[in-house]
Amino acid sequence: MILTRSLTGCWITALILTLPSANMGEKGKANSLGEPIIPFPPALPTCENLSDICQSGDARPRYLTNFFPKSGASHFRRRGKAINRMESWLSQCCAGEATEGNTQVLCCAQQAWKQALALFCMEEYATMTTAYHCCEQSGAARWLCFDGAPSKRSYSPTAGYTAPALPEEPGFTFDANTC
Repeated sequence: MILTRSLTGCWITALILTLPSANMGEKGKANSLGEPIIPFPPALPTCENLSDICQSGDARPRYLTNFFPKSGASHFRRRGKAINRMESWLSQCCAGEATEGNTQVLCCAQQAWKQALALFCMEEYATMTTAYHCCEQSGAARWLCFDGAPSKRSYSPTAGYTAPALPEEPGFTFDANTC
């Protein structure tokens, strides 16, 4: 009886010590359910957050392969990919690929946001899983859903973080005629 309790205690201790680091990659952060923490969806670019968008781009998280568990996290991977894609496109907007002026940079950033989330929704529907709830909407309702989501991501810098250099994401072209 004492031996059984002792062995049970050892297994519970081993399990407790092992679970926090299980399959999360080198830099993965997880919630209490072991799911990766990815603030999603990103906030709509506005006049109020445009400065943070352009000045803090290299101080916001990117989601590399080692961030995610080795299996069972495909919807989190798609969210991370959407954030990475949008960050790449936002850097193009802020680097002057848009015509000079905050109005044009803001318009470019909003186009990057919409295009990144539109691609995210396309990727969501290309899988056998349930799509993110905002993707079920269309037109303006979709963008209102993404903008009104409770877990909107801030564009504030993450203290002590420097984003890794990632290749530029193809597929974004700023259309100044829609501003």
